[in-house]
Amino acid sequence: MALPHAGGWPSAFRSWWQVLPEDVECVVAQLPGRGARINEPPLTRVEPLVDALSRGLAELEPLPYAVIGHSFGSVLGYELTRAMEQKGLPPTLLAVSARQPPCFPSEPPFAHLRSDAELLEHLTDIGGMSPGLMDRVDLMRPSLRAIRADLEAMETYRRPLSGTRVPILALGAVDDPVVIDDRMHLWSLETSGGFDRQTFTGGHFYLYTPANASTVVSRLVPGPDDPRSELLLPHPLAR
Repeated sequence: MALPHAGGWPSAFRSWWQVLPEDVECVVAQLPGRGARINEPPLTRVEPLVDALSRGLAELEPLPYAVIGHSFGSVLGYELTRAMEQKGLPPTLLAVSARQPPCFPSEPPFAHLRSDAELLEHLTDIGGMSPGLMDRVDLMRPSLRAIRADLEAMETYRRPLSGTRVPILALGAVDDPVVIDDRMHLWSLETSGGFDRQTFTGGHFYLYTPANASTVVSRLVPGPDDPRSELLLPHPLAR
């Protein structure tokens, strides 16, 4: 189960479709306000998004699965994992990418409060938007609406009182201009299961390059003879 960045469409994970084993399906969340759901109003809080995602996931065939979220998707992935645990249908692994752990809540100035022009400039600076679109605010306004809603959901999110028993794999890039890489190990505070981390290069959107996608897929779907197919070593939950 894959959850893209703020405003992201399922196509964000298109590089993954090329590197996944044939017997593994990449199900990507399609949130309201984009893609096939462009006419639906986007949601601005994490809770209703996770409620809808957990209900939809529970209706799928009960096969082993992992959850991976990138940036805003990491917040959704964490809360979705907790929700699926409560339903008795937890994933085998949660991978969180390019998002600081919940013990570091978002602080002002908030990105979702920026003007359209300022938000476009910010997205361009972090590699999420082509510089050629900087002067096309009118063209980008529908996309900005979804991006702004996701950013508001992420920036108003607060750490829950309890964590998860599902092992967590924290992923990040040392050259990410948005996330402080040295904080990623503190995702370990959110699980009483195993914890591991891996670092890449490639900026905030490193996860979507074919080479990095292939490496991460090998962590999420290790072969039967790969020692990583065993569960990560237990890590105490400290909150």
